[in-house]
Amino acid sequence: MTDTQGKASKPVADPMTATENMAQAYALAQEAWTYYLQTHADGSAANPDPYNLAPALADLQKAMIEKPEKMIEAGIDLWHRQATLWTNALAQAAGVEPKPMPGLDNAGPGNAAKDKRFADEEWDKNIVFSYLKQSYLLSSNWMRDTVINTDKSLPPEEQQKLEFFAERFSEAMSPSNVFAMNPQVLKTTAEEGGANIVRGMRQMLKDLKRGKGDLLISQTDMTAFEVGRNIAVTPGQVVFRNDLFELIQYTPTTETVHETPLLIAPPWINKFYIMDLNEKKSLVRWLVAQGYTVFMISWRNPEPAKGTGKKIERTFSDYVTEGLYPALDAVIAETGVKSVNVGGYCIGGTMLATALAHMAQTGDKRIKAATFFTAQADFVKGGDLRILIDDKILNDLEKESKKAGGVIDARHMAQAFNMLRGNELIWNYVVNNYYLGKEPSAFDLLYWNADSTHMPAKCHLAYLRDYYRDNALAEGKMTLDGKPLDLAKVKTPIYSICAREDHIAPAESVFRGVKLFGGPVQLVVGGSGHIAGVINPPDPNRVKYQYWKNTASKADWPETLAEWLEDATETPGSWWPDWDKWLTRKSGKKVDAREPGATLGVIEPAPGSYVRVRSDMPVGDAA
Repeated sequence: MTDTQGKASKPVADPMTATENMAQAYALAQEAWTYYLQTHADGSAANPDPYNLAPALADLQKAMIEKPEKMIEAGIDLWHRQATLWTNALAQAAGVEPKPMPGLDNAGPGNAAKDKRFADEEWDKNIVFSYLKQSYLLSSNWMRDTVINTDKSLPPEEQQKLEFFAERFSEAMSPSNVFAMNPQVLKTTAEEGGANIVRGMRQMLKDLKRGKGDLLISQTDMTAFEVGRNIAVTPGQVVFRNDLFELIQYTPTTETVHETPLLIAPPWINKFYIMDLNEKKSLVRWLVAQGYTVFMISWRNPEPAKGTGKKIERTFSDYVTEGLYPALDAVIAETGVKSVNVGGYCIGGTMLATALAHMAQTGDKRIKAATFFTAQADFVKGGDLRILIDDKILNDLEKESKKAGGVIDARHMAQAFNMLRGNELIWNYVVNNYYLGKEPSAFDLLYWNADSTHMPAKCHLAYLRDYYRDNALAEGKMTLDGKPLDLAKVKTPIYSICAREDHIAPAESVFRGVKLFGGPVQLVVGGSGHIAGVINPPDPNRVKYQYWKNTASKADWPETLAEWLEDATETPGSWWPDWDKWLTRKSGKKVDAREPGATLGVIEPAPGSYVRVRSDMPVGDAA
């Protein structure tokens, strides 16, 4: 048997088998729907506008009514494009060369040339599927352009929100996401007699249960990895523990080490082992091999104590005063030094900036030099996450957290991060997992991404309000323990790495933040995004990314990052060796290697207990 192109095609499944499979798929769908209704019987899914989009839509509608000529013009333009497309489809059916269609390869969702959603050859060779694809691209581009150009008088935050959700809506409406419109899905279903749908519905039910009623899409094989077995395996010991964190000291692999130890504060929105994925990617292992005594904070995944009525009350300042500060004391006690080099990743870096401003006011000298990994101190250019932050959204989130024992469920942030890259992190897996019935492949980075954490509501809401919404740290409007915080008073030497394609901590935002510090700053701009821009190990056999440096002192920096980059030098490969040179100069003489826990004692082997608590599985009665 051959298809219309003369290629051998797989036989269609037996009709009886197909009937049985579809009946089984229907039963699984009913089971999934029943489970969803049971888990949302308390009305937890009742909020019809969780991102407070209604006011922005109302203003857009008003603008359209007040300027109908723009909408008429836009409508005529869409009608003309679609008419041309229909004419082309008829011409193609008659064997006539169609007219060129400008605008189909614009940036954004209509970038068909690079769009993996339409990789199947049928999207181009089959007249019906080709028409569906091109009609969608025209409509999505038209919708985006209409939202952007309708009215320039809308408040900037509303305009940004409308553009953001127009993109998300466009992504969702792609014909590739519709079972009956995706040629690859239809071919697979015919060949397998619907067995793919049975597998897909089983996976969907599994993901629904893993998300406790919300669809928590599996992006990787969740059984392929285990923390401490084949991920987060750099040898070390937990040498200190309190209610907020465990402190890991890693085992040295060199006979001598730099005198000044390095303490790393990872984000508590995710777990620390992004810096210790495996032997080849591990920043921790590489640092140890360069002769550093490395300590890692492993934050506790907050869970309200079941049956006690107690709520999590942790604040952002607690992460400084009961997190970073005790960790500094423990490192100093263990190693006998007077000051420590500290690195902070993402929100861990924002906490570090806050602590440095506080320490500058109190005369605290425990931090010798600081490194920021894609960390923001100024949030004016904070990226698309700012769109998901306004008073109504935050107030609704606060109400939900009170019902959950004072925590913001890990699913909330997972959904927000996934939405920023919907095609890659949502719809790709809907098609692959649920329509095609494929098991997601094993990928350590996506396993880490799925191993998300709950957050103390008081802490996270303060972070969103004080930093993202009010930009209080950058504007000198924040206090800690009664001390006003002024980044200009921070004279600590700083090394900061940002990433050009970072959608969580945009490079421009990081650039604005580090300019506020009063001491010397070495800024490096890495290639790629929030993770790959940082976790880019040196590999002479595989140079994947690069980094840029500008030798000008901070006092001579231009106003924007774009101008800074014009005079920067690009270097292929990892930025880690460059950081090592800087860090070496801040780390003192060489001393004998230190075995973990020589002073504080050993509690348990790395990676410890706190990192093993998962938010998507039962955890018992954690305090």
